[in-house]
This record gives sequence, C-alpha cells and structure tokens, in this order.
Amino acid sequence: LEISQSSVSTLVRELEANLGLRLLDRHTRKLQLTQAGAEILPLARKAMAELDKVLGSSAELRTLGRGRVAIASASLQAALLLPDAIREFQAAYPGVKVTIDDVAEHEVIAKLRRGEVDFGVGSARASEQDIGAQLLLTDTFAAVMPPDHPLARRRQLSWRELADVPLIGPPPDNAVRMQLDEALARTGIALTRRFEAQLPLTLLGMVASGLGIAVMTTAMNRLALALGLAIRPVGEPVIEREISLLVHVDRSLSPAAQNFRDLLLARRRQPDAAPPAARARRGLGA
Repeated sequence: LEISQSSVSTLVRELEANLGLRLLDRHTRKLQLTQAGAEILPLARKAMAELDKVLGSSAELRTLGRGRVAIASASLQAALLLPDAIREFQAAYPGVKVTIDDVAEHEVIAKLRRGEVDFGVGSARASEQDIGAQLLLTDTFAAVMPPDHPLARRRQLSWRELADVPLIGPPPDNAVRMQLDEALARTGIALTRRFEAQLPLTLLGMVASGLGIAVMTTAMNRLALALGLAIRPVGEPVIEREISLLVHVDRSLSPAAQNFRDLLLARRRQPDAAPPAARARRGLGA
C-alpha cells in the first residue's frame, strides 16, 4: 500500500467509526476479523474491484483507448467533408467509435439542443445564442438548371434576374435558405420558390425533371454535373454560405469529441483537406 502500519491502523479505525461496527479484534500479537468484518470483507473487495474498473475505464476514455463521438451533419457535408477526417482519426484512435447522423440542415441544431450528438457540422444563424460556431469553410451560391434552359446560355446570372423566375429550393426553416434570404433582403431582393424540398438530392431530381431552377451552394456542383445539369454562378452580389463546426455552449465535450473537433479545425488549414467541391473552385480560380 506504500503507507505505514500506523496509517493503516488509523484508516481502519476511521472506517469502523463511519460504519459504527468493530471490524477487527485486536490482541497483543495478532489481529482477527470480527463477524461483521468477515461479512463486510468480500463486499469491500468487490467495491475495490469495481473502483479499479472505473479508474481503468476513465483512463481509457482520457487517453482515447476507447470512446464515442457522435456528429450530426447535413447530408452533403456528411458525404464530402467528414469521411476523410474520420479515416485520419480512426487511424490514430481505433478504439473510438465515430457515428454520423446525416440529416436535413435544420435538424443539425435540433439534435445539438436535445443533447443527442457531441457537435454538428452545418450552418447557424447569429441569433442562435446557445450554439457556438467555428468556421470550417465557405462556399457560394449558384443556379442549377437543365442544360436546355434559356438561362443556361448565359455564363453568369444576377439575383435580380432570378427574382423574376419561380425557383426550387429548401423550405423557409432551412438554415441555408435563411442565410441567403437575409443577405438578399439587405439588397432589396426577394426570391420566390414554386417547389420546396429539404434534401439537396431531391432538389436536384426536381431540376432534372424540368420543374425549374434551383439555387444551391457550389458544394453541390459535382453531383449536379453528374446528373447532367448546368451550373451558373450568381452575382451582384456574390453571397457566401458558411459551414461551421457547431457546439452547444452549455455542454462540455468528451476527450474523444475534443480531439475530433481539433482535427476538423486543423484540417481547415490544410489545402489538400478541403472537400472536392472546394478544391474544384480553387482550380477554377474562384
């Protein structure tokens, strides 16, 4: 125990005082368990074994020998931004399980507030004061349309032109739409959505069916091109969308979640770690 015999005797007496029981009969040359001591000894051994388990588990969690990281992410970021980061993290900490809840954009913050995930990846508004945001990357908005649409003949469009066209887009409670509409409102422009859907793939399917033009972020470019759709940048003004790492300000992160967060934030400073859409924009000089 690495403590003196007198210290052990003092601890035993304190334990007896706390329990209100004599645990040892003390004789001149020996100590003997009382009946109460004999009954309590196996319980004490079991308690010590459980304490050892707690200490061992806490050490594993602290050193990332095991653990869990739960992330809520808009579906596109879940597909493009997170997989490479998870692969790098798992190589360093194979005992930690990482789960992604890929959801509609507005559900990311809802899951954070309900405490269902450690953090989220998506967009947040400044008015959401219980949500902390650290910027990961930005992209811009573009118009996605069938290749035979009249506006596809243009190299670039303006927001005022799109204000006169019925559009396809996410519903009003979508964080990305809120960011866009608020930015346009400051310039006196309002867009009209004829059709609404929450998920980006659904919006692209509606465009491919000829239902209209969708205003989407350039993160969707690769998928839109794969579907044979035309993409035209929209300016006057150019509007950026922020993709951030989101946390609830009143909750602390586990060691595993802290390390994954730090990895994501470090990767934003690495040019080769950007998702494919961002790399494509850099290659075009955008």
